[in-house]
Amino acid sequence: MVPTSENGSPPVYREIAEELRGQIRSGRYADGDRLPGENALMQRHGVARATARQALSVLINEGLAVAVRGSGVYVRLFRPVRRHGARRLSKELWGDGRAIWETDAEDREYEVDRLRVDEAVPDEHVARALELAEGAGVVRRSRRYLVDGRPVQSAVSHVPLGVLEGAGDAAAALSIRAHDSGPGGIYARLAELGQAPAHFTEEVRVRMPTPEENEELELSAGTPVLEVARTALTAEHRPVEFNEITMDGSAYVLRYDFEA
Repeated sequence: MVPTSENGSPPVYREIAEELRGQIRSGRYADGDRLPGENALMQRHGVARATARQALSVLINEGLAVAVRGSGVYVRLFRPVRRHGARRLSKELWGDGRAIWETDAEDREYEVDRLRVDEAVPDEHVARALELAEGAGVVRRSRRYLVDGRPVQSAVSHVPLGVLEGAGDAAAALSIRAHDSGPGGIYARLAELGQAPAHFTEEVRVRMPTPEENEELELSAGTPVLEVARTALTAEHRPVEFNEITMDGSAYVLRYDFEA
């Protein structure tokens, strides 16, 4: 039975969590500070260990704290990454040789790791999005993004081999196959191939992560992910890239601007 306060008020563990949450937001506990442990909370509030543990779990599940095995629970404050859907994909950005990630990270430190590039016959849903014939292959680019040292996103891009084979600009085609795709990334290289993206479509859904995603993004328990499926199309509406993006749901704010 969950311990409750008097007069039907919220359970005691939620009251303890609220108190700690307020102390974090007020600055009493700063990023990286160790929070009171189970023993301290038991003594301070006169509760059982299970209640103290539940209180700390609330903050961990909210992304405000992280448990370090054998050490304790620490404040983990993280300024959300503001992802501006339209601005980050503008031709003005990648056409000028800049990375689309510049709009997300702003003045913060970001890096890309676990970059893998290979060729593959894609899954059916990818082939369908790219309007590929049966058995047609793609160049697949997988990577993970970190902001301020924290993993926030993984992405897998798929570019049809048919876009690259026999291309007039061999250097651009090779760059898409290379680890370093060059200034402006693959969208700038596609433009050099005469296949510049002119339209983008994105579908966003929220779900719970797989065990592999939990490990790759180092997610706290109970953290959902944002799954974004983006297709890049030319002016003739030919799909030239399909990107599957998985984002830490606690790390992002998605921004979209619309005209009335």
